[in-house]
Amino acid sequence: MAGFNSSLKDLCKDRQSWLCVGLDMSPESFGSTNLGNLKEHTFKVIDATRDLAVAYKPNFAFFERWGAAGFAWLEETAMYIGDDHFKIADAKRGDIGNTAEHYAKSIFGHFGFDCVTLSPYMGRDSIDPFLKDPEKGVFILCRTSNESASDFQNNLNHGEPLFEKVAQWANGLNDINNVGLVVGATAPEELTRVREISPDLSLLIPGVGAQGGDLEHSVKMGNQSGVGLINISRGISFAGDMSEKEIRSSAEKYVNQMRSVMSETE
Repeated sequence: MAGFNSSLKDLCKDRQSWLCVGLDMSPESFGSTNLGNLKEHTFKVIDATRDLAVAYKPNFAFFERWGAAGFAWLEETAMYIGDDHFKIADAKRGDIGNTAEHYAKSIFGHFGFDCVTLSPYMGRDSIDPFLKDPEKGVFILCRTSNESASDFQNNLNHGEPLFEKVAQWANGLNDINNVGLVVGATAPEELTRVREISPDLSLLIPGVGAQGGDLEHSVKMGNQSGVGLINISRGISFAGDMSEKEIRSSAEKYVNQMRSVMSETE
């Protein structure tokens, strides 16, 4: 079946990589509040990892904090990435249908992203506007990687954790093969369960690297059936002395580990 999920799976297979580089461009991590320098560093990260990554994921918050200049920087970043990689808008949108329509026009139309992270809390009409084009995908927040994720996501609903309900519900949205889920590497048991429930959906798996998630388990389980895209942010963008050499070396290390895990499962 054609669609976003198939295209992502094909690219991962062609490149033998499951790496998504998260562009969480924090001036605190970078050590400078000079926007020009931070912008140059963003492009350096992209250049250092082009042949290693299959996707880039700019986190909108790190751009929006700069106001109009940040939105211009986000536009430049999307254009700089180009069309040879999947561009994931880490925007975590999730509003009512009419508002979601405008968010979809902004993210897919104006900025030219290929997919977006979404919150399922407001229900189906907050997701549907993003599902009209089979080549544009969504990653719905399911079991996230942050410490307090279990506050709600693991709560039982008629005997089942909420994150399981979200995974089952997402299966029903995948009519044109463009729905995925966000599941953190820091929750390995939940990741296993989500892959059992949703064997065909793509997974975006944050939490490896600075958050200490299990890379081997995430790669194995994420790619057991559908695609499991491993997101690394700080562990690549701010590696070592932040030189292009150090950034590339870190990305290479992660990709080689992924390839080793996948070769063992074949």
